[in-house]
Amino acid sequence: MKFNANYIGGEWVTSSDANRNIIPSDTNEVVGEYARANAAQTQDAIGAACQAFSTWSCSGLETRQGSLTRIGDELIARKDELGRLLSSEEGKPVAEGTGEMARSG
Repeated sequence: MKFNANYIGGEWVTSSDANRNIIPSDTNEVVGEYARANAAQTQDAIGAACQAFSTWSCSGLETRQGSLTRIGDELIARKDELGRLLSSEEGKPVAEGTGEMARSG
C-alpha cells in the first residue's frame, strides 16, 4: 500500500517524501508507505484541524452521531481487511487485530 498525499483541509495534497511502515516481526517486510508532510503542509493541516474543530464543536448531536455512525459502519464493514493490516503492523495475531477492529466500530 502506498500513499503519496495527505488529506488536508478537504483536499489531497501531494508529498514528495514518505515514511515506511515496517512489520515489527519481519523488518524486511513493509506494510506500506505513507506521505510525509513538509513544514508548510503541517501548518496547513494544523490550521485546517483548528477550523474543523470549530465547526464540529458547534454542530448538533444528530450531526455528530451520524458522522460517528458512518465511521463505525465503515470500520465494521472492513474489519477483516483492516484487522489483517493492524496485525501486520503490530505483530499480533490476525484474530486479535480483527477483534480490535470489530470492537472499534
